[in-house]
Amino acid sequence: MSYPQDRLCLTPVHLDWAGLRDAYRRVRSTTADLVAPLTPEDAQVQSMPDASPTKWHLAHTTWFFETFVLVPSAPGYNRFDDRFAYLFNSYYEAAGPRHDRKARGLVTRPGLDEIFAYRAHVDTAMMALLEQGGAHADEMARLIELGLHHEQQHQELILMDIKHAFAGNPIEPSYAPPIADNGASPRKQGRAVEWVSFAGGLKQIGHAGSAFAFDNEGPRHKVWLEPFQLADRLVTCGEYLEFMADGAYQRPDLWLSEGWATVQASQWRAPLYWREETSGWTTFTLCGRRLVDREEPVVHVSFYEADAFARWANARLPTEAEWETAAEALAVSSSGLRLHPRPASNEAGLRQMTGEVWAWTASAYLAYPGFAAASGAVGEYNGKFMSNQMVLRGSACVTPEGHARATYRNFFPPASRWAFSGLRLAR
Repeated sequence: MSYPQDRLCLTPVHLDWAGLRDAYRRVRSTTADLVAPLTPEDAQVQSMPDASPTKWHLAHTTWFFETFVLVPSAPGYNRFDDRFAYLFNSYYEAAGPRHDRKARGLVTRPGLDEIFAYRAHVDTAMMALLEQGGAHADEMARLIELGLHHEQQHQELILMDIKHAFAGNPIEPSYAPPIADNGASPRKQGRAVEWVSFAGGLKQIGHAGSAFAFDNEGPRHKVWLEPFQLADRLVTCGEYLEFMADGAYQRPDLWLSEGWATVQASQWRAPLYWREETSGWTTFTLCGRRLVDREEPVVHVSFYEADAFARWANARLPTEAEWETAAEALAVSSSGLRLHPRPASNEAGLRQMTGEVWAWTASAYLAYPGFAAASGAVGEYNGKFMSNQMVLRGSACVTPEGHARATYRNFFPPASRWAFSGLRLAR
């Protein structure tokens, strides 16, 4: 199975050492800030094979800079601990053997303090390297920029994984106290979906230009789209409750065959983290359990559930080309990290395209025409995992600021639910 967000490539970068130094400090500091509310025991737990301990995320992102930047580019650099090359490799076959992913939670030693010492050791060497530059500076700058985007992916994974772990704890601890709404406009209660029309025709999608992108976002290429419409907002919890009340989880006619088999085998009857109580349906959030807010976007649903809901609503999921065509002229949400998605505002037109939940599309994760994986270990993953995955677009409330863009192709297996995934309708 792929590590859904560990996918890397090399792209051109404008060589700006001062900017790289600032970005390195900011990204590494943000990761430490995300871990600050956790105890060493929290950071050790692995709640399922697809998740990783927080401690492992801290070490793996550090291993990246040590392995791909410092060892080849910093003369005289000494590894912090030679054993870490095995413990904290993820799927880089070309970088050597690695510990079994399913057993990462068994690595009780090194402890959290030693992992932070490892990060400090690597950070000191990285800052020295960023101060002086070095041979092959252009290639090194690309690797550093890549490592920063890689760490931002793991920042999102830290929150996904600890939420899953806390939800499995009988006392359901909170990661953080409730955070006040920081930017959503007042909304009309129960506002019906409005449809935004697009003419279709010959369009171009995919990354172009010198800004950073992962290799699976290109090459830019032409696609033909028939005229289509997108819902102006994401599907809400209230709408999903109506879907559930109509017996959707007991109706095989709404589901893809594999989806129906998954529903039966897993006994799904609601989104992940929902629970029916005497007070009504509740959901577990990073800020604790509370009643489901009917106006919020539904989150933590699988592709199978998103597809079944769309069929029940006499609509469908958008293709990723439709989504990107609609999103390319829109500003990316920059309200900063939040721990739960917000209701839609009253603004006209498309809303919630970024910054709330990743939106499932109807598109399988496949190579674009002309795609070629980057050479070397850092380009090893995108091409290898273009099978049995579905594409999600946009970004979520837990996506780091500056990490979202219209061409970003997230992907997960269709039964996955622990990502911050929801849906938008198309027709």
